[in-house]
Amino acid sequence: MSDTSDRPALRRLHPAPAGPTTVAEAYTAERPAPAGRPWVGLCMVASLDGSVAVDGSSGGLGNPNDLDVLITLRAIADVIVVGAGTASGEGYGPPRKPGQRIAVATNRGSIDLDSPLFTSGAGFVLAPHGADIDEDRVEVLRAGHGRLDLRAAIERLHEVVPDVGYVQAEGGPTLNAALATADLLDELDLTLSPRFVGADGPRLVNGGDQVDHRFELAHLLLDDDGFVFGRWLRQR
Repeated sequence: MSDTSDRPALRRLHPAPAGPTTVAEAYTAERPAPAGRPWVGLCMVASLDGSVAVDGSSGGLGNPNDLDVLITLRAIADVIVVGAGTASGEGYGPPRKPGQRIAVATNRGSIDLDSPLFTSGAGFVLAPHGADIDEDRVEVLRAGHGRLDLRAAIERLHEVVPDVGYVQAEGGPTLNAALATADLLDELDLTLSPRFVGADGPRLVNGGDQVDHRFELAHLLLDDDGFVFGRWLRQR
């Protein structure tokens, strides 16, 4: 966890009663796996106008509490899944949690297998059949033809990580859209940053099909920096 000395005070607004709380109290909860696949949560931070990046990175939008949410959720995840562009742009490396694996999703196979994420053995690839990836250098879980079948890949994650129960998705927008289209999102952990960044930067989702999925608010937190932390659960 991050140093509590630089962390703005955090208050629970919902559910009642309102009062002080911590990230660990708020985000450590039971996550029962749906039939046939692990539980999938999406953790993102967004500006007031919906951007998920500033100056090309999501880190510029957050604060110590937002970082603590990410670290807390990563600590309980069995697998982290991230799009190839985000893995490269955000500089993903080996995870802190021993034995944790990071799945990099791609349609085309344009992945730097010399990066520390893959040379460490922690990273593996989700890709369709036909994507040009050297399977002598990296473990590949293939699903779909021409385009990654994300639902099939998530349902088969146990082939790579036995007993996988919780998958933490971390973007980017194209992966988020694919998860939504496949109705794989069981949880959305969304931090709302009190910033307005403008321009035409990436939003929470990009592409995918139009959907109408209902979520229920599990908690709403506010800190002294004006950041709002929502945890939303899919209603099925």
